[in-house]
Amino acid sequence: MTQPNLHITGVVSFPYQENTLIVNLDGFEDCLIFDPGLEPEKIFACLEEKQLTPAAIMLTHGHSDHIGGNKALKEQWPDCPIVIGRRDADMLSDPVLNLSADYGVEITSPAADVLLDEGDTYTAAGMELSVREIPGHSVGHIVFLYQAHSPWVVFGGDVLFAGSIGRSDFPDGDGELLARGIHEKLFTLPDDTVVFPGHGPKTTIGREKKTNPFVGEPSGYQP
Repeated sequence: MTQPNLHITGVVSFPYQENTLIVNLDGFEDCLIFDPGLEPEKIFACLEEKQLTPAAIMLTHGHSDHIGGNKALKEQWPDCPIVIGRRDADMLSDPVLNLSADYGVEITSPAADVLLDEGDTYTAAGMELSVREIPGHSVGHIVFLYQAHSPWVVFGGDVLFAGSIGRSDFPDGDGELLARGIHEKLFTLPDDTVVFPGHGPKTTIGREKKTNPFVGEPSGYQP
């Protein structure tokens, strides 16, 4: 059976150049929204242009630049669930934990509707995604893996970037834990797996294994 084509549209939000991803399949009128950023009006415009309705708000973690659009989306679509890793859920309502208080603002989000753990799957808008927990940038950071597409796709948040990795100097950060999670849960995926990060351009697992100076072969990593 042929899998419907997967469409991934990026919306970049000021001031942190955060990537919100709007993801849908051919033949479906609903979509998944990953990490709604601080300029929700851009997300609304994209949804209107594509005539899509969000089926779920998928959060890789709870930092303010990745949850800033939640409130506006929930006001428009109250029944659209907010989905997040269990250990980051408290960040949604706490400006100190989600780091917005550090910048003189208090960003909060409606509470989570669905809490996910390592090994869970979540299905919406025709897509089934598996959950891998990779803490280190935040205590409960998760990534979503979509395997019904060739190549596989990772919606990765602030774990692995093109040529870099997520910051680990926040209060709940841990650089060693982050690197271990990347090695054990991402670098074990096929090399052609495409990673859509929370900032910057997409990349592949194979490219980062070979060239990433923080966690790849230049840092001493041995496949």
